[in-house]
Amino acid sequence: MKRCYLLIISALFFRFAISQSVQIIPEPESVTAKQGNFILSSKTKIVTNVPGKGTKTAVYFINYLSRFYNISPDRNKAGFHNNFILFRYENNKDTLGSYTLNVSKDSIIISSGNEEGLFYGMQTLIQLLPTTVSPTLQIPTVFVKDAPRLAYRGMMLDCGRHFMPVDFVKKYIDYLALHKFNIFHWHLTEDQGWRIEIKKYPLLTQKGAWRNGTIIGHHPGTGNDCEKTGGFYTQDEIKDVVKYASDRYITIIPEIEMPGHSSAAIAAYPQLSCFPNQDTKILSGVKWCGDSTGKQVQQSWGVYPDIYAPTDYTFKFIENVLDEVIKLFPSKYIHIGGDEAPKDYWKKSDYCQQLIKNLGLKDEEGLQSYFVQRIEKYLNGKGRQIIGWDEILEGGLAPNATIMSWRGEEGGIAAAQQHHNVIMTPGGWLYLDHSQIKNEDSLTIGGYLPIKRVYEYDPYSSKLTKEETKYISGLQANVWTEYMADPAKVEYMIFPRMAAVAEIGWTQIKNKNYDDFKIRLQNEIARYKLWGNNYCKSWDNQPDTE
Repeated sequence: MKRCYLLIISALFFRFAISQSVQIIPEPESVTAKQGNFILSSKTKIVTNVPGKGTKTAVYFINYLSRFYNISPDRNKAGFHNNFILFRYENNKDTLGSYTLNVSKDSIIISSGNEEGLFYGMQTLIQLLPTTVSPTLQIPTVFVKDAPRLAYRGMMLDCGRHFMPVDFVKKYIDYLALHKFNIFHWHLTEDQGWRIEIKKYPLLTQKGAWRNGTIIGHHPGTGNDCEKTGGFYTQDEIKDVVKYASDRYITIIPEIEMPGHSSAAIAAYPQLSCFPNQDTKILSGVKWCGDSTGKQVQQSWGVYPDIYAPTDYTFKFIENVLDEVIKLFPSKYIHIGGDEAPKDYWKKSDYCQQLIKNLGLKDEEGLQSYFVQRIEKYLNGKGRQIIGWDEILEGGLAPNATIMSWRGEEGGIAAAQQHHNVIMTPGGWLYLDHSQIKNEDSLTIGGYLPIKRVYEYDPYSSKLTKEETKYISGLQANVWTEYMADPAKVEYMIFPRMAAVAEIGWTQIKNKNYDDFKIRLQNEIARYKLWGNNYCKSWDNQPDTE
């Protein structure tokens, strides 16, 4: 009896020890723990079984070990019998991103029928590494079988409100890769700055990429710093970033806003406006710096009435811009915005009112639908598809458009019911610009979004039938930067909530458990420290609601 008792205690202790050493985010499909450890050092051999398959992943892993652990194993093509890591490409029809990871005392074998799967298996292996630096690393023996739940797993970064340097954009992409995201939505144009070089229209970056000041404090602000700020990405820089992301199996979807949020473009080319000779409207209470006559790049946040005029000149301008964008971004999708487009100037414009009559449209909402559908038809002709915020539903949805539902889930539900593809990104769960702690001591846009609320979100609404649910392609978290002026603040706002978003997109619902996630998150936060990240240290023990 005593012996049986000891055996039970030993078994429980073993299971507890394994649970402490195998802490993976996002939680895999299945994890089978074994006894023992694999010892990784500079003598470990890194190998692939098929030339060219898994090579980028192997190089990534070697660079990761060198950067964070000062361990530099070599890639070997032959002659390995023990203490090796094999990225094994298998010629089968695995689900895109699926993999197995088998860690034994003598070897680590990551297997997949696609290179994305090999990469994701490597990211899981990184999560099994200790978070303390040592010349030898003990990795627990384990077998992992895994595959993503959703096809689209994205994060957006707004570089329009505050320009983020290329080095940080690449770092942000690495953060996505380490959490198994596969989409980076890059918000590149705004009222406060145009961030992408367009060679046919040099004024977009010469004038549109810069503003003469930024409000201080929460909109409308308590003043203005009166400092010229801005920046843009050259086409060579964009090509470099696109390749950087591709090497990490991440697709970049660029966003070029239209017809609203276009003050920066209008400042550069006033004839894009319904009223090109009218001064830029400064919102009530905003202190302005510098010249306030003519068309100006906005210095405060919010929504502005000056939007693109739906003229032949404007459409030709947009088509020329998109031609250059398409050459830079191989993504199937181009995001065209479509949100928060006030119709005040369209209502006042004789040209717009006559156009509504000529086209037989009901109203200005119909005019926006015409605007979006015309752009969609152009992009479809170039082999691309559009994504737009859920406002593009108003007035009639473009035939092939994908909806990004941000004003709650209603827009996404309506689009799915109409058999349009949907990306769920509702502000109440997935806007990481909202405060993550109750008594936030830094400036944010407002709202309250604790990590538990993020974690508990499910993009599959109970209001949809099983057939309609098939149109939910995935989810995305958004990082709007009105109140994030630098990379450190962005990191503070995304960590550790990014881990919760990752688990929503990847992990099967039956395997999700918030209490278990919190335990695993402790190890993830230790890894954030290893990376030197800024993060919110007060994320735990926050109230679930306001």
